[in-house]
Amino acid sequence: MLTSKLPRLASFLAIFLSALLTGSAQQPAADPNATLKSPEAHGDGRVTFRIYAPKASAVTVTGDWIDRGAPPLTLTKDDKGIWTGTAGPLKADIYSYSFTVDGVRTLDPQNTWLKPAINPPDMQFAVPGHGIDVLNDVAVPHGEVHTVWYRSASLDQERRMHVYTPPGYNSGTQKYPVLYLLHGGGDDDEAWTAVGRLNFIMDNLIAIGRAKPMIVVMPNGFVRDKTGELPPLSDRLIPAKSAPPLEKDLFGDIMPWVEKNYRTALGGQNRAIAGLAVGGAQTLWIATQHSDQFAYVGIFSSGLDKERDPEFETRNAEFLNNPGKVNAEIKKIWIMYGTVDTNPQAEKDLSAELTKYGIHNELKESPGGHTWMNWRRWLADILPQMFQ
Repeated sequence: MLTSKLPRLASFLAIFLSALLTGSAQQPAADPNATLKSPEAHGDGRVTFRIYAPKASAVTVTGDWIDRGAPPLTLTKDDKGIWTGTAGPLKADIYSYSFTVDGVRTLDPQNTWLKPAINPPDMQFAVPGHGIDVLNDVAVPHGEVHTVWYRSASLDQERRMHVYTPPGYNSGTQKYPVLYLLHGGGDDDEAWTAVGRLNFIMDNLIAIGRAKPMIVVMPNGFVRDKTGELPPLSDRLIPAKSAPPLEKDLFGDIMPWVEKNYRTALGGQNRAIAGLAVGGAQTLWIATQHSDQFAYVGIFSSGLDKERDPEFETRNAEFLNNPGKVNAEIKKIWIMYGTVDTNPQAEKDLSAELTKYGIHNELKESPGGHTWMNWRRWLADILPQMFQ
């Protein structure tokens, strides 16, 4: 019986092997994306970018380490259709970038570290090394970041903000000073934690005893209309259009909500306000109108642009003409900018204007431009000086 089945078994095996071999021959070539690594940080600070785009004719990388006006990084294609280029060496820090493929801006399909924003997002990567320590999520006690939705009666809409509480907040009874921290024109209330690393900066500075524990409130600086649309960027950049709605919400709803729901130390001597770019302009607007409400004021990459704010002196006459009162109420005003920032002269002009009226301020210039690398560092610089 067994011998009668052997021819059929042999025939089956022949068909099976033939199908197996034929199928193997017809399988598509391995996808280069399966093993592609991008970005790849090397030990010497260089970073290599790669993207598989066999039909593309030109690929570049734009990143925030590239100075304003400088050309992007040009990638070259190999015979497999993989485009490669290397930047650097770069200093230890966290950077953002995007690809442009045949004129179309695109994200890196091999990278999952997204930089969120209300503008088209970028990707992020880190160059490790000395100098980045304050940004790292290292083994120290950590605070918490709360995503808070609240009803803004002032603006008649539901609004969102992020709130950082320091390590030990939940188990204690202590009351804390509050920093109100504002984002830039292309960001929202998530930016200072998702990109700015505020929570890790605070955790690390508190752990080494350099900063006083505090609550940090990060509001949404822009108000959507009834259809849910944001104001156009041109309007967001004009203080007279973007600051008053935030000012109304801040004093009418945000500050009362925070002081009701968190253990806050009350009074202007226990509050600070700071912001970057558009948030810096909003900070300046709010602080000059309410100097008794904030003891510390940080203005990053923003200054006095009289074309956008021609009424600065008229609107702030009481502030400017009472330097003794202002200097007693505001302990520190920091004005900080990069050497290749958007408009460094505006920061210099603001400092000169305040100094002309006898209002104390500190002007600081740093290398680099309009980037998170600077904004994170400046925040880390001023936090240890607050509420001491």
